[in-house]
Amino acid sequence: MTELIARRARVTAFYLCLVILAVIFSGPLGWLILTSLKAPNELSVFPVQLLPSVPQWHNYIDAITFIDFLGYARNSLILSTLSAVLTTISSAWMAYGFARLSAPGKKFWFGLLISTMMMPGIITLIPTYLMFAKAGLVDTYVPWILWGLSGAAFMIFLFRQFFTGIPKELEEAAILDGCGHVRIFWQIFLPQSGPMLAACMVLTFTAAWGDFIAPSLLLSSDRTTLAVAMTAGYVNEKGFPVQNLLAAGSTLFILPVLMMFLFFQRFFVQGFSTSGLK
Repeated sequence: MTELIARRARVTAFYLCLVILAVIFSGPLGWLILTSLKAPNELSVFPVQLLPSVPQWHNYIDAITFIDFLGYARNSLILSTLSAVLTTISSAWMAYGFARLSAPGKKFWFGLLISTMMMPGIITLIPTYLMFAKAGLVDTYVPWILWGLSGAAFMIFLFRQFFTGIPKELEEAAILDGCGHVRIFWQIFLPQSGPMLAACMVLTFTAAWGDFIAPSLLLSSDRTTLAVAMTAGYVNEKGFPVQNLLAAGSTLFILPVLMMFLFFQRFFVQGFSTSGLK
């Protein structure tokens, strides 16, 4: 009986800690939503007013009309989808080579690829911009196509871990039937990697959707993304930020990523668990 009570106490304490952590980590999101529903005069009062007196639901409509919200969102959607699809497929293709093909120095090149994850991407920003500027690719979507085709080291690692766990008998049977490596990849390996595809799509889409530095450097104002446009768009005639509209726009900004994660949540978790077990 005493052991049962102690076990229940441990379980209760564990879930209580989870609830506390959930409240802490969801606090900024809750504050963002509350701010988006406040009137302008409620943002500067002291002491701070936690709840809005009357929820200003029209702030969301004003946030959409204050800037070309839908136009910038379209740009973000194009870039994010392009980046997610190309990066996921190219990373899976490269991972198939590392997992299944034999080549001299394969382990060395894979280790060199993984080591690039320790290098901050910011240090290549200026050389990358100069390279695209000299090639005349600034203010186009070509850089995102090239980045997508080059894959991502972390995604390649995840796919390789997953592919090494696929039975070799499937590959050998396909080879006996006359299949080449391209067909084996597209018809055997890729269909079985659904959870990994979903996980990598969500991660890549989220990174591209929230990216600020690359679009601000490489795209003009009319082709820029929503993340860049929001930073300078929600200002009044005096140049001060309109906090409630910025909060409303930010709330709308995170909805696509949140919906995508909720839709692929089962595959997202399954993808990471299976890649870790292989």
